[in-house]
Amino acid sequence: MKLKEIRNSLSTRLSLWIVFFAAAIFVAALGYMTVVARRAVRREAIQGAKRVLDNTVIRVNGILEDVELVADNLEGRIYQNLDKPDVMFDLSREVVLTNSFLNGCSISFEPYYFPEKGRYFSAYSNNNGKTVYTQQEGQDSYQYFYLDWYLLPKLMGQPCWTEPYTDQEEFDDSTMNSKMMVSYCKPLIGNDGSFVGTLTLDISLEWLSQTISAVKPYPHSYSILVGRGGTFLVHPDPQRLFYQSIFTEDLVSPNPGIRKLGEDMQEWKEGMTELVFGEDDSYVFYKPMMTTGWSVAIVCPESDIFGGFHRLQNIVLTIVLVGLLLMYLVFFRIIRKQLQPLRALAVQAETIASGNFGTALPQIKRNDEVGVLSRSFSEMQTSLVNYIDELTTTTAKKERIEGELHIARSIQMDMVPRVFPPFPERKDVDLYAFMSPAKEVGGDLYDYFIRDEQLYFCVGDVSGKGIPASLFMAVACNLFRVLSWQGNPPAEVARQINNEMSQHNEQLMFVTLFIGCLDLKTGRLDFCNCGHNPPVLFTPEPHFMTCEPNTPIGIMPGYAFEGQTMENMRGVRIFLYTDGLNEAENVSHEEFGNERMMNALASLPHSESAQGVVEKVHAAVASHVGIAEASDDLTMLCIKLA
Repeated sequence: MKLKEIRNSLSTRLSLWIVFFAAAIFVAALGYMTVVARRAVRREAIQGAKRVLDNTVIRVNGILEDVELVADNLEGRIYQNLDKPDVMFDLSREVVLTNSFLNGCSISFEPYYFPEKGRYFSAYSNNNGKTVYTQQEGQDSYQYFYLDWYLLPKLMGQPCWTEPYTDQEEFDDSTMNSKMMVSYCKPLIGNDGSFVGTLTLDISLEWLSQTISAVKPYPHSYSILVGRGGTFLVHPDPQRLFYQSIFTEDLVSPNPGIRKLGEDMQEWKEGMTELVFGEDDSYVFYKPMMTTGWSVAIVCPESDIFGGFHRLQNIVLTIVLVGLLLMYLVFFRIIRKQLQPLRALAVQAETIASGNFGTALPQIKRNDEVGVLSRSFSEMQTSLVNYIDELTTTTAKKERIEGELHIARSIQMDMVPRVFPPFPERKDVDLYAFMSPAKEVGGDLYDYFIRDEQLYFCVGDVSGKGIPASLFMAVACNLFRVLSWQGNPPAEVARQINNEMSQHNEQLMFVTLFIGCLDLKTGRLDFCNCGHNPPVLFTPEPHFMTCEPNTPIGIMPGYAFEGQTMENMRGVRIFLYTDGLNEAENVSHEEFGNERMMNALASLPHSESAQGVVEKVHAAVASHVGIAEASDDLTMLCIKLA
């Protein structure tokens, strides 16, 4: 075809008109989408950065609260040993060893508080990254009672956080290392109400900086932390740390935006601003940390926020141009040549019938029988392809979920001790435990450990089943292990676990828990039953233990749990269980019940081992349940002190 014929042909003119109107629609749509998308990206960026900032503040406040909690727990032990100065070295060292986030601990007293120790007495332990060393740090060259960390709580009469300071650390090879520290200081008050000394816990600002900078919303975003005077405590440029403030740049080159940002952060305000920070246009999100008086901010360069949007915009423009060109060519050929759709449709229908559902059908825009038939085949093909895709996706998701639940079960079972006998070197303790979740994961728990000739143990049952219960169970297990390890009595452990788990418990979940502490030397048992099934004692016949009706854990914050004591547990077997035992149902929905459970226990010989007790009771309940599906998690624990 000649050039003039192409220019004057109907196909050319119609194709150009179609492309022209399509281009106009694309331009209008893209312009509108650009404005809307940019607003959405900005809004999402602000929300995302605020979430990261909130999480950062929560993370740092959590660290500071952990330090304060450690100080509260340690304070009681100090008061118990005020007449034993040498014990302070053990307490200082122990708290640094058991809390990896602490850099040091100092228990310091007033001059001549311990006359036999002289004018200075300060038990100091420090983790220098290699080892934990303990020493008496007071001397004529280091009169600690004139330093801020000692004077501030003394003068204020209450705990406080110090401003950052440089601490000189001495290693074993006599080398010195400077490290920026911040300390939590708590006054120690004697029995007569007078000030006797200071408890100080140190954390490294370098470690705190790494914690704050660990999460950032964009690749080039970064966090800053300023002190009460505006000095940089955390900044990506090390040269600005502690020597420059947020107002330094404004002093060199006046910048009202930075000055306003600094003033807001000094006034403990929360907000967001857009300004030139450094050399980039940036969005700055800031929030105060009320515990210390500091303020943290996240700086997000605008190029990071809109970089992906601009790249996508260029890609879309390229696709539109290429699409318009292809559209012109396609319509030009369609209009020039009348297609023969029926034969092509027959061929494609035969291909689809052979099982190749992905074969493309010809696009026929006609309203006659051929057009109707073509659309019907197209809808059928789409339905078949979608059905097969959905079936494949559903099968893959199911397999993935089953695999993840299997892994979750393994992780949960690894959280409780499963090596028996647990203390092979001891002949005075016979202990065995068993746990079987009703689903892949469950909410039952048990734990035990020996510390200073004290056997701490617990058995619990979380409300509900499945993954939510397993997560609640994991928190309860971890809190029991951490709080019991500090040597607290069961009732105090229950109180602290309850206060922790009552916070942010929007699902109103709870856990019944029996906590015991058995003195392996004296046979004394201290225990606290938090709404759990009463254990069974063999003295020698089995009977239920009398327990105080405490509330389950996680319901009432601040609840005062009441503990109990049994003076001599030697030769007495104690059997603990969850309601998955006595409430186990068979196919007729008959429960195993307390009567069957007590009969099974009464049939056991007095010489039966703890493992034998658990296994035979499990065999009895399994025989009762038969082929019925487990209705609840099942956990049993048996202990006997020789």
